[in-house]
Amino acid sequence: MACAASLAISPLQSNQLFSQETPSTTTAESKDSKTDELRRQIVNKGLAFLAKEGQSDQGTFSDRVGPGVTALALTSALRNGKGVDDPMVAEGLRALEGYVKPDGGIYGNGRLKNYETCVAMVCFAEANASGKYNTLLQRAKAFVTGIQYGEGARDPSDPWYGGVGYGGAGRPDLSNTAYMVEALRAVETPANDPAIQRALVFISRCQNLDSQFNDTQFADKVDDGGFYYEIPTTKIDPSTSEERFTPNGGLRSYGSMGYTGLKSMIFAGLTKDDPRVKAALQWITDHYSVEKNPGMGSAGLYYYYHTFAAALDAAGLTEVVDADGKTHDWKADLITELAERQNDDGSWSNDNQRWFENDKNLATSFALMALGHCD
Repeated sequence: MACAASLAISPLQSNQLFSQETPSTTTAESKDSKTDELRRQIVNKGLAFLAKEGQSDQGTFSDRVGPGVTALALTSALRNGKGVDDPMVAEGLRALEGYVKPDGGIYGNGRLKNYETCVAMVCFAEANASGKYNTLLQRAKAFVTGIQYGEGARDPSDPWYGGVGYGGAGRPDLSNTAYMVEALRAVETPANDPAIQRALVFISRCQNLDSQFNDTQFADKVDDGGFYYEIPTTKIDPSTSEERFTPNGGLRSYGSMGYTGLKSMIFAGLTKDDPRVKAALQWITDHYSVEKNPGMGSAGLYYYYHTFAAALDAAGLTEVVDADGKTHDWKADLITELAERQNDDGSWSNDNQRWFENDKNLATSFALMALGHCD
């Protein structure tokens, strides 16, 4: 939560679409108590793994791939009750400061400038109750908004307008753009800020929705309310990737992007009455799962858990009704699933090595960040 001297807010608690409801029966309270205790147990085991096994002598986590995992690990600790004076957190924050660049970015070798800067911004914002990182955060904000495809780089009619990529001159994508929106909200940037509203234009074009908000060639080909990762600007051949394309040349929706899209739209100020939000919520109803990343199976599963929890928390939903009409307490479902998937050493990891999720530090950080939304 923000204090007078701080830029930190808790963006995932803001702009909720629905009011939270508290179970009132004794049975529900007993169930909640058991679930909460299970959450505390697995969170403590996960944090202990990061402190004892995951962190290097330099204070970093998996630094061979840059500062991103370090930022995620520290954020997961801060969101689960650790303070800035905790040894793991304090050492990690000092190490993360070492990645601050003269241009304001916070990154390693430069390949993932936007992603690394954005996750570092969220981390420093979480740790900024004293205002220590105010200048660092403002410079980082200027950096990430400076690499967004805005009016100076793209016309508003361009499909890439408003998007952000990994940091170079290449194509933007929904994941990087969503990381930027979350980072901006973490430093108290209002939802109507021009950079966030530009991002909303791109995010809306990444939704499979035949509407006024998506003027790309893909809008009406799937039209299921879900989201896809990027917007191709060259002619595509659907036969080149059945995972990515539908036979009619549409772009397949999948789970982690669906929740990323919803979360980003909420952060950009959209309400439950907006047709884009309604469509996204319908897609979630139709594809509810904690066993897999819908559309991708085990690939990116822990990133999916993080986006799943963050979006539903941002929406203020306590329950989700699935396609069969069954009502789910999503927090309880997620806690139970993650408890079953936790390794004996307290970590989490994915046998599917795609997107580096076989790395225990990364998967554990995503799992703990998801659990931070389940208290």
